[in-house]
Amino acid sequence: MSASPASPLPPAASARAVALLRTLGAAEIDHPGGTLLAHLQRVQEQLAAWGARPALQLAGLCHAFYGTDGFPTALLPLDRRTELVAVIGAEAEAIVYLYASCDRKATYPALANPDAAFRDRFTGQARVPEPRLRRDFAELSAANELDLARVDPSFREKWGAQLLALFTRFRPLLSRPAWSACRAVLAPEPDEPARRA
Repeated sequence: MSASPASPLPPAASARAVALLRTLGAAEIDHPGGTLLAHLQRVQEQLAAWGARPALQLAGLCHAFYGTDGFPTALLPLDRRTELVAVIGAEAEAIVYLYASCDRKATYPALANPDAAFRDRFTGQARVPEPRLRRDFAELSAANELDLARVDPSFREKWGAQLLALFTRFRPLLSRPAWSACRAVLAPEPDEPARRA
């Protein structure tokens, strides 16, 4: 899968999302590399650099709204999903929900298989996401984890090998730029430090 040039993210859509993030305290929540808001903005920028469409970029900017399996702090409870839909649209919010709902232990091992079940940690139910949504999930996962690996050398040292193995399994779902970044950040040449790809 190769990336095509991204449609630019409309500034008004990004501004509305950032305003909501600020209102809900994302700029005050500590996160590797600064604040949660700074992390979310870097993830969106990375997705844009990889050629992601606007809905996926908005999902990257908002991916922590409901917390995640690895970051339990939620900005909104699930019974307020319509508030996020109103700001970023239904397509982007569906990606945010999928990302937040992932039971990683149950889902990660077979995610790249087209018929593999995706377990929802909120409901306990499993479903098979459509291929595009599965690719969106993998691309967002890579952008998120690579940002952490770039800003926190101890995170990269502790989790880099496992993340490289994970994204190697996800490779059929990743764009070429995302896979190149995975290799550059998680398996740099011996004389080359991990860099921003």
